[in-house]
Amino acid sequence: MTELETFRAEKDEFFKNSPQSPLTREQKRAFTGLNYFPENPALRLEVKAEEFATKDRIEMQTSTGDVQSYIRHSRIRFRVDEQDVVLTIYQADYGFFLPFVDSLAGNETYPAGRYLEPEQLPGGRFLVDFNLAYNPYCAYNEHWSCPLTPFENRLKVPIRAGEKLFDTEH
Repeated sequence: MTELETFRAEKDEFFKNSPQSPLTREQKRAFTGLNYFPENPALRLEVKAEEFATKDRIEMQTSTGDVQSYIRHSRIRFRVDEQDVVLTIYQADYGFFLPFVDSLAGNETYPAGRYLEPEQLPGGRFLVDFNLAYNPYCAYNEHWSCPLTPFENRLKVPIRAGEKLFDTEH
């Protein structure tokens, strides 16, 4: 098993058996695993971040109508399918947060977007591994409150890596 396959198997085990799982009891009974894109090494990126001179605080709306506060930390640029992509990395109390919506949203990926926690590297760089992109807990259970992806992180390109749309039947 690759490191990613091991990670995914452990996540499936957590979802199936943990009391902290976002799945309902009914969902756990039928759960056979999350849906993922195949590992895509081209979407495991080390990127230079352009830190914002002014670190504005923004309030992100959540799926339940609440708000969560984040700091706009930096912007990253890269290419996907020969198209330029720009995303904003936010900072929270627990670390860095990268919500995004891609062009597959609503068909192959969760309509409200997926999340990443990019890893800060030396020299103003980040490890952004889209193979680790995951659905927020509200994708599985409407009782969870999840930040909605800001407009600036809505992409017109597909990100074929990470978690796919959750099959609510299983």
